[in-house]
Amino acid sequence: MANPFAKSRPADKPYAIYRAGDLVWHVLKTYKQVKNEDTYARWMVAAKSDATFGSFDMGDTYAAEVQRYGALVAAEPAWLEAYGYKQTYLPTPAEYLWQVADA
Repeated sequence: MANPFAKSRPADKPYAIYRAGDLVWHVLKTYKQVKNEDTYARWMVAAKSDATFGSFDMGDTYAAEVQRYGALVAAEPAWLEAYGYKQTYLPTPAEYLWQVADA
């Protein structure tokens, strides 16, 4: 089976969004299938915090760091299934970004 998250997306249409305080990661691409991810697995992300002055910095980061320090706040249904999340409800990235824009 091919990696369902291997195709790059723009920062405003991520597969998933993780948050830790003012730091936000938009996951735009994964390089390995979930079952093959290890300590050194990388994700392409667009990251934003107070240190980036409200704009996104794009680049690769370790998936383990995002998952360790960030809380998943939005994800596509395929992401939830692939990574084994069992929440009863979690908004999609589009819904989450729409809610944040209205706040």
